[in-house]
Amino acid sequence: MGKKRIVVKIGSSSLTNGRGEIDLAKLIDHVNALVLLRKEGHEVLLVSSGAVAAGFKELGYPSRPVTLKGKQAAAALGQSLLMKSYIEEFNQRNISVAQILLTRPDFSNQERYKNAFDTLSELLARGVMPIINENDTVSTEELKFGDNDMLSGLVSGLVHADELIILTDVNGIYDSNPATNPNANKYHSLTEIHEYMIEQAGGAGSSAGTGGMKSKLIAAKTALNLGVRIFIGYETGSHKLLRILSGVGDGTYISREKQTSFPIKKQWISMHSHVSGQLYIDEGAENAILWNGRSLLYSGIRQVVGHFSEGDVVEVYGKNGKLGKGQVRYSSAFLEKVIQDHEKENQMAEVIHRDYWVAEALK
Repeated sequence: MGKKRIVVKIGSSSLTNGRGEIDLAKLIDHVNALVLLRKEGHEVLLVSSGAVAAGFKELGYPSRPVTLKGKQAAAALGQSLLMKSYIEEFNQRNISVAQILLTRPDFSNQERYKNAFDTLSELLARGVMPIINENDTVSTEELKFGDNDMLSGLVSGLVHADELIILTDVNGIYDSNPATNPNANKYHSLTEIHEYMIEQAGGAGSSAGTGGMKSKLIAAKTALNLGVRIFIGYETGSHKLLRILSGVGDGTYISREKQTSFPIKKQWISMHSHVSGQLYIDEGAENAILWNGRSLLYSGIRQVVGHFSEGDVVEVYGKNGKLGKGQVRYSSAFLEKVIQDHEKENQMAEVIHRDYWVAEALK
C-alpha cells in the first residue's frame, strides 16, 4: 500500500452519546485508528463534527438547539471540550494536532482559500495532524457549508487528497432505505453519483447530527469531481481505517477509472468564486477553449455582459449555453471598447488564460 494523503470525516453521532456528551470510548476508537494510519506513513487530516452536540447539554439544553444563537453558543463551548479530548488522547500517543476552523468566506475569498491550503500543507509537512471543523460560532445560516460532509469533500479537493473516508452509522449506500426496506440493495462500488441517488436519499439520521446520506452523496460527488476517491460506511476498531484502505471496508467505494486532480486556483474559480459577468463567444473560440486547450482571445468574444474588473471571474457562453468560468485579465469596459472599435492590435491577446479557465464539466 503506497503512502497516501487521507481525509477522514467523523460525524456527531459517531462521537457522542444520546445525551449529547462526548463518548470517550467512541473517540478513543477513532483516535487509535487514526494513529495506525499515521504509523503506516500516511498523511492524515481529520474533519470532525461534534462541537454543537458536545456543548448543548453543558448549556442546559435538553436536546440539540434549533435557534442560531443556541447552536452558536453550544458550538463555542463544545468545540473547546471536543479539542481538549482530542489533544489529551493524541498527546498520549505522541502526536501533535492543530485546530482549524473554517467558514464559507474562507473558500470564497481567493487569498484566504490559498492561505488555508498553505497552512494545511505546512502542518502536514511538520508532522502535525489538522483537526478541521466549521466555525459554527460565527457562521450564519446563509454562509454555512450545510454540514461537515460537504466541508470534508471540499477539504479533500483543496489538499489534493488521495482518499476521503466518511464514517457514518450506515454501512454504505443503498438503492432504498435499509431501515424500512429489508430488500434494499447495497452498492459496494460506484463510479458516479447520479442525481436520482441524491434525490432518494434521506436527511439527518440522528438528533445529534445535521447531515444524512443525502449530504454524504453530495459531498462524495463534489470530491469525485475534484479527483478524490471516496469511501462511505461503518467500521469499528483500531484497524478499521486500514481495512477501508485495503478495500475490505463495510461500505461503498466510489472512484473513477481515471482520476484527475485540479489545481487549487481552478477549484476556487469553479466552486467558490463570485461571478461578476458573462462573455459570449463564437464557435471557433468555443472549440479552442473546450477541445484544443487554448486560451480565450479577444477575437472570439462577441458580447460582454455585466461590469467586472481585471481578476474577476466571469461565465463564458457558447451557442449551446454555458461552457464554464474563468478569471479575466481585462475589465468589461476595456473589452467592450476593443470589440466596438475593432482594435486589430488587441485581437490576439488573451482574455482568459487556459490556466485560469474551468469547463463546466468540473462542477
